Order: sequence, then C-alpha cells, then structure tokens
Amino acid sequence: MASLVGPLGEPAGSLPLPEKPSIAVLPFTNMSADSEQEYFSDGITDDIITELSRFSDLFVIARNSSFQFKAKSVDIRQIGRKLGVRYVLEGGIRRIARRVRVNAQLIDATTGAHCWAERYDRQLEDVFAVQDEVARTIAAVLAVQVNRAEAERTLLKPPTTWQAYDFYMRGADVLASFQSTYKAEELYEARRLLERCLTVDPSYARGHAACSVTWTAAWINSLDGDFLSPVALDRSHQLARHSVHLDRNLPQGHAQLGYVLAFEAQHDLSIAEFDRALELNPNFTDRRFAAALIFAGQFDRAVQCIQAHKRADPLYFPIASGFLGLAFYMLRRYSDALTPLLECVSRSPNLRDGHVWLAATYAQLGQAEQARRQASEVLRLEPTYTTERTAKPIMRFKNASDADHLFGGLHKAGLPRN
Repeated sequence: MASLVGPLGEPAGSLPLPEKPSIAVLPFTNMSADSEQEYFSDGITDDIITELSRFSDLFVIARNSSFQFKAKSVDIRQIGRKLGVRYVLEGGIRRIARRVRVNAQLIDATTGAHCWAERYDRQLEDVFAVQDEVARTIAAVLAVQVNRAEAERTLLKPPTTWQAYDFYMRGADVLASFQSTYKAEELYEARRLLERCLTVDPSYARGHAACSVTWTAAWINSLDGDFLSPVALDRSHQLARHSVHLDRNLPQGHAQLGYVLAFEAQHDLSIAEFDRALELNPNFTDRRFAAALIFAGQFDRAVQCIQAHKRADPLYFPIASGFLGLAFYMLRRYSDALTPLLECVSRSPNLRDGHVWLAATYAQLGQAEQARRQASEVLRLEPTYTTERTAKPIMRFKNASDADHLFGGLHKAGLPRN
C-alpha cells in the first residue's frame, strides 16, 4: 500500500487511482451576500458526498479530506493527485429568501477538462431533490452501471420540515469544528442546535445520531462533569438507538450506536453495528471502527480497517494514525507502532491518547527516557490521569490479557495506577 504520510507527518503527495471511477466533492462556494450562510453551502456539499458514496460502483473521498481544500485556490489536477481521484465536483450555492440556486460542474482531474455542468433553480424546500438529482446524475456519468435498487433503498430521508434541516446543518457544522478544536463551548453550541432540530422534528434520524455524538464526546473528553458520567453515556446510547429505530438504512446511526456499545463492553454488538453501516454504504468510512475492533481483540482487522480509512480519507485526522499505532502495539509490533504514533502526536500535540499510547510503546521498546517524557506530557495535559480512573473506564477490552498488556506498558512508562 502506498504511504499516505510524508516525512513530517503530513499526508503525502500522489496516490494511485482506484479501479472504480473515483471522485472528490469540493466544498461548494457560498455565493450568497450573507457570510453566515456558509454552513448552508457546507451542508449541501456534505449531503451530496453522502448520496454519491452510497453507489458501490463509485469510490468517493470522505468529507474530511475534501473540506481541507475549502476556500483554497488549488489546481484541480493537483487535488486529483493529492487525493488519488480521477474526477472532482465543484460548484457554488446562492440562497436568496425562499429560493436557492446550485451550480455544479464535473472536472476530469487528470486533464482539467470539464465533463458536465448544470444549474438548478429551486424553491428552498426542494433542495433535497436537487441533492438527489446532482448525485444521481454524477453517478450516471461516472459509473457504467448503477444499481438502481441500491440507490432507491438508501436515499437520505429528509426531515419533515425545512426548519429542522436548517438547525441540523448548523449543528453539524459546529460539531465538525469541535472535532478539531475540542472546545467545550463548540460542543455545547452543536448540541443546542441539534436539540432544536429534534424539537422541530423528533423523527429526524440524522439529528438523533449527531446529537448522540455530542454526548459521547462529553463522556470521553474531560471538559466538564459529564466526563465518564454514566448519565452522559446512557443519553448517548438512547439517542443512537433511537436514530437506528427511526431509519434502519442510515449508516451514521449504526456507526454511532456501534461506538457507544464499544464503551459499554458490548463488543460483538458493537462490531455488528459497524458492519451494518458498511453493508448499507460501501464507501462509508469511520476511524472509530478501528477502536471498536481493538477493544474486541481483533487487532489485524483493526489495522486493515484504519488503512482502508486512510485511503478513503487521505487527509485523515491524526487520531487515525493513533489507532493504527495502538493496533500495532496490541499485536506486540512495537517498532511498527512507533511511526504512526509519532505522526499522531506531531500533528495533534494536545491529543492526550496519542501520548498515552506512545508512552507505552516506548516502554515496551526499552526506551525508558522517551517513555517517561511521554508520560509527563500525558499528566501535563490531564493532571488527574490514572490507569484505574481514566484509562480503564474508557478502554473496555474484551480480553483481560489485552488490558493487562496495555496498562502494564503504561505503568512501565511511569503513569500512575490510582
């Protein structure tokens, strides 16, 4: 497999093209006079990515990587090389009162030639139909054959009202920002908007799944009193479960439920939910699946999972490399674990767990000074960190021997037990 990171830990240059028709959807430009409509353009782009990714005949780059090019003037051919895709979709959105105009154009990233372009003028309430029409047209242009039954079965279910969708897009936009900044105020704002979405439309499955993510984040990260609170985790579980109940064809709902179940030590059920998400959407990618597999003791599959994720999301979040390093650690391949973990802490120095896993790796390699340095960094970031009160409640291993292996490495590095 081609290397996805350069010598400084940044995702690397040129990737080979997949066998299937491949595409990246760049963030559509907000052409409205109001800069606060940015979330609207991002939300429409996100939904087009989601719709396209449902076609098994296509290879679609994940949102995270596509959005790295937002508001940047980069040659389309360079983007194609960076992401390893043949085609790029770009466009613009203008929202005026109750009407919306969407421009879209498909470009061959190997030549820079335009393949297709269209403009849509619709009432705001019809934006769901525009998303669907754009996605289906692109799929027809790129794929030799698209399974119509597959497309019909997995269409996004819109909310019952436009207002609920607007709150959802605002909340999802703030939540995406939180996943980079980890600022408590952004998490609270995302939850507030998503709860307003659910107040307007209690049957909107995507709103429930996204709101569940806010409670899981509060449970994992030491932001406030919800850190490791059973009430927070239970709330996350309820929301994720209800999302699946409302829409059994929504991959995000199954993945979020799978993630919560991993922290509840329901390992077989957790993996079954992630597997279901992948069945529903062959292009679905979620770095958190690797964490569930690691907790369950399926380390080789975790390595394969995160490597596939990195290809679908070449500009992946640093935690993806952290999970890869942890999987190698659990396989006792400590030398292999070192490179991805160093990348993780280099790109995200304030990510606690990257330093945790690197400390254990150094300890197992017999590099005591480096292990102690990483352990000190963990305690600087989180002074109350202990394996009993912090690590064990979060990392719920299926096999006691796996827990002993990781926590033993942490103790060897000098991290406190109690």
